[in-house]
Amino acid sequence: QVQLVESGGGLVQAGGSLRLSCAASGSIVYVDAMGWYRQAPGKQRELVANITPGGTTNYADSAKGRFTISRDNAKNTVYLQMNSLKPEDTAVYYCMSRIKIILRARQDYWGQGTQVTVSS
Repeated sequence: QVQLVESGGGLVQAGGSLRLSCAASGSIVYVDAMGWYRQAPGKQRELVANITPGGTTNYADSAKGRFTISRDNAKNTVYLQMNSLKPEDTAVYYCMSRIKIILRARQDYWGQGTQVTVSS
């Protein structure tokens, strides 16, 4: 009913940049908050950044000043521009979208994850 398709991960050297994208599709009535989370090996999944439909953003301290989240409401797509990447940013990055579909209450949907690896 809803699919989140992520793209943009990969291998980059420390100090480099990557841009992640996540597009939601399906029987969507309304997309509420969208965000990015990450999970490094042996660690819990953590919030990186999220954004409301109106553009209000929230960042983890580790992302402030380096990452920028944005969205295109017409395309149901969220982006994460990551600059000045560090080895400690290495993780699987997941997008999350809170979506209202026909005949159901809003719920959170997750992408499949995209690997980001930052080499030193």
